[in-house]
Amino acid sequence: MDARLLVFPMSAMAALTFSVLVRLFRARVRAITSGEVDSAYFRTYQNGVEPASSAKLARHFTNLFEAPVLFYVACLAAMVVNQVSVVLLALAWLYVFARAVHTFVHTGSNRLRQRVNAYFFSWLVLLALWIVLVVHIAMAG
Repeated sequence: MDARLLVFPMSAMAALTFSVLVRLFRARVRAITSGEVDSAYFRTYQNGVEPASSAKLARHFTNLFEAPVLFYVACLAAMVVNQVSVVLLALAWLYVFARAVHTFVHTGSNRLRQRVNAYFFSWLVLLALWIVLVVHIAMAG
């Protein structure tokens, strides 16, 4: 299987991250223009409180640079050692789907049970992705 196919789920994950960034920027601009927060707050993130509408997006944006780093590393490692299979590619897409669900819940209704389930499921998929990658590499060598 062509290892370059992993670029597509990686790009989808990056697109998800960029979409949250755009939403965060728009929410912060709205908060400033509506007077919910003074623009000076965003210079040091002190002397005020970020409105919940943008704080939730800010937290989620930060979260997209935590666990997904392991996703990107696994995909890049699989590409470098040319160990990509249908299972590994399917797990990569499943991870992106799980993170998209997590984003939808966290930045939307923010129902804790649904959010935790999506988040935990994404971690299980990420673990499976790493296990499959390691097995492929071990069997190839």
